[in-house]
Amino acid sequence: MQESKLRTQSLDFAVSIINLVKDLKSKHESIISNQIGRSGTSIGANIREAQYAHGKPDFIAKLQIALKEANETGYWLELLYRTGYLREEEFKALDSACANLRVMLISSINTTKQNMNKNS
Repeated sequence: MQESKLRTQSLDFAVSIINLVKDLKSKHESIISNQIGRSGTSIGANIREAQYAHGKPDFIAKLQIALKEANETGYWLELLYRTGYLREEEFKALDSACANLRVMLISSINTTKQNMNKNS
């Protein structure tokens, strides 16, 4: 159940990021918009890749990459907020969604690691 929720929320987040990138490009901001576009959509892509991982270690590795991308996306969101490209309410909503993805990813990684240790 958690994994399906993770896939759904990461896809919803990617849609929000794409819409943000469209808005940023209309304001002629291209440096951060390119970065956040890549990292923000990569979260869900890596979660999807994990679905067809070659064993538990590969599954964990894909989720860890997604976690790193989520952390990077959080950085870009904060930078956009501090430079005035994001209003406070936009920032809070996107940052909260990103933080929620990180929490779920950490939980999934830890659960998988615990299950691997039990089966060893």
